[in-house]
Amino acid sequence: MEQNIPKSDGSEKLRILMIAPQPWFQPRGTPFSVLHRIKALSLLGHRIDLVTYHIGQDVPIDNLAIHRARKVPFVNKIKIGPSAPKIPLDAALYFKAVSLLEKNKYDYLHTHEEAAFFGAGLAKKYGLPHLYDMHSSLPQQLANFKFSNSKILTGAFERLERSTIESASAIITICPELQEYVESNFPKKTSIIIENVADNSIVFPPTESKTEQLKRRYNLNGEKIVLYYGTFEPYQGIDMLIESATHIAREKRDDVHFLMVGGSEQQVSSYKSKARKMGVGGKFTFTGFVQPDLIPSFVSLSDILISPRLKGTNSPLKIYSYLRSGKPIVATRHITHTQILNDSVSVLAEPNPGDFARSILSILDDKEQQMQIAKAARQLAEQHYSYEEYLQKTRWIVEQAMRDKS
Repeated sequence: MEQNIPKSDGSEKLRILMIAPQPWFQPRGTPFSVLHRIKALSLLGHRIDLVTYHIGQDVPIDNLAIHRARKVPFVNKIKIGPSAPKIPLDAALYFKAVSLLEKNKYDYLHTHEEAAFFGAGLAKKYGLPHLYDMHSSLPQQLANFKFSNSKILTGAFERLERSTIESASAIITICPELQEYVESNFPKKTSIIIENVADNSIVFPPTESKTEQLKRRYNLNGEKIVLYYGTFEPYQGIDMLIESATHIAREKRDDVHFLMVGGSEQQVSSYKSKARKMGVGGKFTFTGFVQPDLIPSFVSLSDILISPRLKGTNSPLKIYSYLRSGKPIVATRHITHTQILNDSVSVLAEPNPGDFARSILSILDDKEQQMQIAKAARQLAEQHYSYEEYLQKTRWIVEQAMRDKS
């Protein structure tokens, strides 16, 4: 949906307390989103004190100070989505935020995901505007990640989310589905959609030497490279993708190779085993975790970019960089993709192994169609998902949140 954002000189420079209940930084969806939000606020001249988990790598950004919560014993990693370890981690986050609020003067509180639940109370207690960065519907996450089937728990989260939105000074959503939810249910609330359009290749440009090193490291010798990068959670459709590889193998396409970038050691081991059992183990290379600066070089060496996602409503962060990549995209015809992609900028497949395989093969040898799709995708990115617009939207919503202070 289109939103007209008034221009602003953004002259007021603010000190912001941001709370991110994440292992920051690790290269996965929400931490990347937090990274780019901080970068935008920094470019706009604001100072950010980030409160985050004890887990993660420091990323140097101008005007950013990182404050890590107290270490939680025996918790050295955290899986994506709701989990029991998040309870003590978020408690540690809360007390770290309180200590900073007691010591420092801030202009507003900026929270991500479930930190908004306790952030609402902190904002009220310390008399601060509260900007809620809403990356997903948290009650929906309980179902997506199979955390709990309890209707009582889901109902409690729904009421908590509703009260948090109602009390927030302003809200950022990251995809059309979330924005429509907020606008429909809270029409008087100031909100804006700011898609995760920031392209990692701007920060980490690919180089020919890096690309050649990756080809040698993973023994990629002239095959057609079908690239997936991201998390390996069940909703991403990796199981379906492996099954689709068996359909491609039946077509005697020995030149097709799937390069799978990301995933934990346990996930990689599980999917390697599944690929072997299905007779396509040799068609897959699993890299496991890689540093984010290598991702653009992986994209550079690929022939096709894929997103087999099956569940959820928020759009994958990688889709925006896919659009700028100059590579053809194959994705499932699912709301998580179709709120951004269409048939002119990508090949959209029905979410089943057979059709996904056919969609990959339909584009694999058609250079003219590849060029047309990649060109249209880049034009879409330039027209609707520019970084300048990202900065302008960020500036505007901060100003709207600050109105709550006046």
